[in-house]
Amino acid sequence: MTRSATSMRADILDSAVRLFAAHGFRGTSLQDIASDVGCSKASLLYHFTNKDTMLSELFAPVGQEIETLLERLAPLRGEEAARAAVAGVVDLSLRFRGQVKILLLDVDALLCHPELPDVNGVTDRLVDALVGRVPDQAPRVAGWMALLGIFLTTARGVDIPDETMRVELTHGAFRTLGLSS
Repeated sequence: MTRSATSMRADILDSAVRLFAAHGFRGTSLQDIASDVGCSKASLLYHFTNKDTMLSELFAPVGQEIETLLERLAPLRGEEAARAAVAGVVDLSLRFRGQVKILLLDVDALLCHPELPDVNGVTDRLVDALVGRVPDQAPRVAGWMALLGIFLTTARGVDIPDETMRVELTHGAFRTLGLSS
């Protein structure tokens, strides 16, 4: 049975996210992805011109969701901003576990990658919301700990149901930020 172009693209992206998350973006070749999908490299290149275009497509929905979250957080201040930021970051991390793991595995290569959103700018804005937009620098340590703790835990791939993970990540981030659960 022949796969449709849409199905083939979806299969390629599923394979790419899984292999990039397991071996890193740099550690995965186009041939690795083609073999995993069960197609030729030429067929893969028909759908995607290179790994960068795959990466771009994998991260496009993440970038859109982050921008939506940042827009929702923009008018918020204080504890309201912090709580909403924790909920948003936890939700995004759970929905895009593979992409979080890809970013963490190859952070040095992907921080300035043209196919990805401004990772440094986005994380700075998220940390700002996590600390309630206070101007002091000291609370940012807790903000970074909360953000990276959420990312590292979701990327780890522990076998815990998402709802339990959501509750525990939220409580842990609140404790780190000095907020009551």
